[in-house]
Amino acid sequence: MADPELEELRKKRLAELQSSYSGGPGGPQNEKAIEERKRETEDLKNSILSQVLDQSARARLNTLMLGKPEKGHMVENMLLRMAQTGQIMGKLGENELINILQSINQQTTKTTTVKFDRRRAALDDSDDDL
Repeated sequence: MADPELEELRKKRLAELQSSYSGGPGGPQNEKAIEERKRETEDLKNSILSQVLDQSARARLNTLMLGKPEKGHMVENMLLRMAQTGQIMGKLGENELINILQSINQQTTKTTTVKFDRRRAALDDSDDDL
């Protein structure tokens, strides 16, 4: 995927959005324009992802979106940024996407600790015997 192609597509979509926007704040025209803008950005996002990911990687990303939507959106946004900055050359396969997901998991792991207050538990047990 070439960077000039992406920029041309982005400029074309922006021009379409600016020409379709009309009317003042509020009202049905503004809501219609907002919905149109959301749909256009969603289409642009899907087209970029289809250029960057092959079918198996796209299927894995969709599965991730079903299981963990917040993580899926984070990965989608990261892939879009990488594509826009030219860090991704060609299509990513499922193995490359798995490697990216593993690196994200290593960076975002949360350590959980459980503290057990024995004094309080001991006091509760002795109250039951009386």
